[in-house]
Amino acid sequence: MPDSWESFLADCDACRRCPLGSTRRNAVVCRGAWKAPLMFIGEGPGAEEDARGKPFVGQAGRLLDLLLEAQGFPESAYHIGNVVKCRPPENRVPTEEEAAACRPLLARQILLVRPKVVVLLGATAHRYITGSKEPISKVRGQWTEKNGYHMLPTFHPAYILRNDRDRIVLWKDLLSVRAKLEELGFAAPLPDPAAMPSGRG
Repeated sequence: MPDSWESFLADCDACRRCPLGSTRRNAVVCRGAWKAPLMFIGEGPGAEEDARGKPFVGQAGRLLDLLLEAQGFPESAYHIGNVVKCRPPENRVPTEEEAAACRPLLARQILLVRPKVVVLLGATAHRYITGSKEPISKVRGQWTEKNGYHMLPTFHPAYILRNDRDRIVLWKDLLSVRAKLEELGFAAPLPDPAAMPSGRG
Protein backbone atom coordinates (compact mmCIF):
# COMPACT_ATOMS: atom_id res chain seq x y z
CA MET A 1 0.00 0.00 0.00
CA PRO A 2 1.41 3.44 -0.93
CA ASP A 3 2.32 5.68 2.02
CA SER A 4 -0.18 8.27 0.79
CA TRP A 5 -2.96 5.71 1.11
CA GLU A 6 -1.84 4.61 4.56
CA SER A 7 -2.06 8.22 5.73
CA PHE A 8 -5.45 8.69 4.08
CA LEU A 9 -6.91 5.53 5.64
CA ALA A 10 -5.62 6.57 9.05
CA ASP A 11 -7.32 9.95 8.66
CA CYS A 12 -10.59 8.23 7.72
CA ASP A 13 -10.38 6.01 10.79
CA ALA A 14 -9.75 9.02 13.02
CA CYS A 15 -12.43 11.24 11.47
CA ARG A 16 -15.13 12.59 13.80
CA ARG A 17 -16.25 15.52 11.65
CA CYS A 18 -19.89 14.44 11.97
CA PRO A 19 -21.84 12.28 14.46
CA LEU A 20 -21.64 9.20 12.20
CA GLY A 21 -18.02 8.75 13.28
CA SER A 22 -19.19 7.98 16.81
CA THR A 23 -21.87 5.42 15.87
CA ARG A 24 -20.16 3.33 13.18
CA ARG A 25 -18.09 0.21 13.81
CA ASN A 26 -15.64 0.80 10.95
CA ALA A 27 -14.78 3.55 8.53
CA VAL A 28 -15.75 2.06 5.17
CA VAL A 29 -13.37 3.59 2.66
CA CYS A 30 -12.83 1.51 -0.47
CA ARG A 31 -12.19 -1.71 -2.27
CA GLY A 32 -10.55 -2.42 -5.59
CA ALA A 33 -7.33 -0.94 -6.94
CA TRP A 34 -5.55 1.93 -5.20
CA LYS A 35 -5.24 3.67 -8.56
CA ALA A 36 -7.67 2.89 -11.38
CA PRO A 37 -9.17 4.42 -14.54
CA LEU A 38 -12.70 3.61 -13.31
CA MET A 39 -14.24 4.72 -10.01
CA PHE A 40 -17.69 3.96 -8.60
CA ILE A 41 -19.22 6.20 -5.93
CA GLY A 42 -22.26 4.99 -4.01
CA GLU A 43 -24.29 6.42 -1.16
CA GLY A 44 -22.94 5.01 2.10
CA PRO A 45 -22.20 1.76 3.90
CA GLY A 46 -24.88 -0.55 5.23
CA ALA A 47 -24.76 -3.00 8.12
CA GLU A 48 -22.62 -5.63 6.38
CA GLU A 49 -20.22 -2.98 5.06
CA ASP A 50 -19.96 -1.41 8.51
CA ALA A 51 -19.14 -4.79 10.02
CA ARG A 52 -16.52 -5.73 7.42
CA GLY A 53 -15.06 -2.29 6.73
CA LYS A 54 -15.46 -2.51 2.95
CA PRO A 55 -18.06 -0.97 0.60
CA PHE A 56 -20.47 -2.96 -1.56
CA VAL A 57 -19.97 -6.36 0.06
CA GLY A 58 -23.67 -7.10 0.62
CA GLN A 59 -26.27 -8.24 -1.88
CA ALA A 60 -26.07 -5.04 -3.95
CA GLY A 61 -22.30 -5.38 -4.09
CA ARG A 62 -22.53 -8.96 -5.28
CA LEU A 63 -24.82 -7.84 -8.12
CA LEU A 64 -22.35 -5.10 -9.07
CA ASP A 65 -19.49 -7.62 -9.01
CA LEU A 66 -21.47 -9.96 -11.27
CA LEU A 67 -22.06 -7.21 -13.82
CA LEU A 68 -18.45 -5.99 -13.72
CA GLU A 69 -17.14 -9.52 -14.16
CA ALA A 70 -19.44 -10.03 -17.15
CA GLN A 71 -18.06 -6.79 -18.61
CA GLY A 72 -14.53 -8.15 -18.28
CA PHE A 73 -13.43 -5.70 -15.59
CA PRO A 74 -10.87 -7.21 -13.20
CA GLU A 75 -10.71 -5.76 -9.69
CA SER A 76 -7.44 -4.11 -10.67
CA ALA A 77 -9.36 -1.91 -13.14
CA TYR A 78 -11.73 -0.17 -10.73
CA HIS A 79 -12.07 1.47 -7.33
CA ILE A 80 -15.27 1.60 -5.27
CA GLY A 81 -16.14 4.17 -2.60
CA ASN A 82 -19.09 6.07 -1.16
CA VAL A 83 -20.25 9.62 -0.51
CA VAL A 84 -19.90 8.98 3.24
CA LYS A 85 -17.55 6.55 4.91
CA CYS A 86 -19.61 5.80 8.02
CA ARG A 87 -22.94 4.00 8.19
CA PRO A 88 -25.97 6.23 8.78
CA PRO A 89 -28.27 4.72 11.44
CA GLU A 90 -30.88 2.34 10.03
CA ASN A 91 -29.24 2.74 6.59
CA ARG A 92 -30.97 6.08 6.05
CA VAL A 93 -29.82 8.51 3.36
CA PRO A 94 -26.86 10.65 4.51
CA THR A 95 -27.82 14.22 5.39
CA GLU A 96 -26.37 17.19 3.57
CA GLU A 97 -24.30 18.00 6.67
CA GLU A 98 -22.89 14.48 6.81
CA ALA A 99 -22.05 14.50 3.10
CA ALA A 100 -20.41 17.92 3.46
CA ALA A 101 -18.34 16.73 6.41
CA CYS A 102 -17.07 13.76 4.38
CA ARG A 103 -16.52 15.72 1.15
CA PRO A 104 -12.87 16.66 1.83
CA LEU A 105 -12.01 13.00 2.36
CA LEU A 106 -13.85 11.97 -0.81
CA ALA A 107 -12.08 14.68 -2.79
CA ARG A 108 -8.75 13.45 -1.48
CA GLN A 109 -9.71 9.88 -2.35
CA ILE A 110 -10.53 10.83 -5.94
CA LEU A 111 -7.18 12.61 -6.27
CA LEU A 112 -5.39 9.48 -5.04
CA VAL A 113 -7.30 7.13 -7.36
CA ARG A 114 -6.95 9.46 -10.40
CA PRO A 115 -9.86 7.92 -12.34
CA LYS A 116 -10.74 8.89 -15.88
CA VAL A 117 -14.36 7.70 -15.58
CA VAL A 118 -16.53 8.15 -12.47
CA VAL A 119 -19.84 6.27 -12.18
CA LEU A 120 -22.33 7.75 -9.73
CA LEU A 121 -24.46 4.95 -8.32
CA GLY A 122 -27.91 6.23 -7.43
CA ALA A 123 -29.67 9.50 -6.72
CA THR A 124 -27.77 10.34 -3.54
CA ALA A 125 -24.33 10.06 -5.14
CA HIS A 126 -25.53 12.05 -8.14
CA ARG A 127 -27.02 14.82 -6.01
CA TYR A 128 -24.08 15.22 -3.64
CA ILE A 129 -21.40 14.98 -6.32
CA THR A 130 -22.99 17.19 -8.99
CA GLY A 131 -25.33 19.37 -6.94
CA SER A 132 -28.21 18.49 -9.28
CA LYS A 133 -31.63 17.64 -7.89
CA GLU A 134 -32.83 16.01 -11.12
CA PRO A 135 -34.32 12.53 -10.55
CA ILE A 136 -31.88 9.74 -11.31
CA SER A 137 -34.44 8.29 -13.75
CA LYS A 138 -34.05 11.41 -15.91
CA VAL A 139 -30.26 11.81 -15.83
CA ARG A 140 -29.03 8.22 -15.80
CA GLY A 141 -27.02 7.25 -18.83
CA GLN A 142 -26.10 10.87 -19.66
CA TRP A 143 -22.39 11.67 -19.78
CA THR A 144 -20.97 14.90 -18.40
CA GLU A 145 -17.38 16.06 -18.02
CA LYS A 146 -16.13 18.05 -15.05
CA ASN A 147 -12.57 18.85 -13.99
CA GLY A 148 -11.26 16.29 -16.46
CA TYR A 149 -13.48 13.46 -15.20
CA HIS A 150 -16.06 11.76 -17.42
CA MET A 151 -19.07 11.15 -15.15
CA LEU A 152 -22.07 8.92 -15.66
CA PRO A 153 -25.00 8.58 -13.23
CA THR A 154 -26.90 5.32 -13.16
CA PHE A 155 -29.16 3.27 -10.90
CA HIS A 156 -27.80 1.95 -7.63
CA PRO A 157 -27.56 -1.87 -7.58
CA ALA A 158 -29.78 -1.92 -4.47
CA TYR A 159 -32.53 -0.31 -6.56
CA ILE A 160 -32.11 -3.02 -9.20
CA LEU A 161 -32.58 -5.70 -6.54
CA ARG A 162 -36.02 -4.20 -5.84
CA ASN A 163 -36.81 -3.45 -9.50
CA ASP A 164 -35.35 -6.27 -11.55
CA ARG A 165 -37.02 -5.03 -14.75
CA ASP A 166 -34.46 -2.19 -14.79
CA ARG A 167 -31.46 -4.52 -14.63
CA ILE A 168 -31.07 -4.20 -18.40
CA VAL A 169 -30.84 -0.41 -17.97
CA LEU A 170 -27.93 -0.70 -15.54
CA TRP A 171 -26.32 -3.22 -17.87
CA LYS A 172 -26.59 -0.82 -20.81
CA ASP A 173 -25.10 1.98 -18.73
CA LEU A 174 -22.14 -0.24 -17.88
CA LEU A 175 -21.77 -1.03 -21.57
CA SER A 176 -21.55 2.72 -22.11
CA VAL A 177 -18.90 2.93 -19.38
CA ARG A 178 -16.84 0.24 -21.07
CA ALA A 179 -17.19 1.99 -24.44
CA LYS A 180 -15.98 5.24 -22.87
CA LEU A 181 -12.93 3.52 -21.36
CA GLU A 182 -12.19 1.89 -24.72
CA GLU A 183 -12.51 5.28 -26.41
CA LEU A 184 -10.06 6.76 -23.89
CA GLY A 185 -7.63 3.86 -24.37
CA PHE A 186 -8.05 2.29 -20.92
CA ALA A 187 -9.85 -0.91 -21.92
CA ALA A 188 -9.63 -3.40 -24.77
CA PRO A 189 -12.80 -4.35 -26.67
CA LEU A 190 -14.64 -7.48 -25.55
CA PRO A 191 -15.67 -10.16 -28.08
CA ASP A 192 -19.38 -9.92 -27.19
CA PRO A 193 -20.06 -7.25 -24.55
CA ALA A 194 -23.83 -7.21 -25.19
CA ALA A 195 -24.59 -10.55 -23.54
CA MET A 196 -26.06 -9.71 -20.14
CA PRO A 197 -25.49 -12.29 -17.35
CA SER A 198 -28.60 -14.12 -16.20
CA GLY A 199 -27.49 -14.76 -12.63
CA ARG A 200 -29.35 -13.11 -9.75
CA GLY A 201 -27.67 -10.71 -7.33
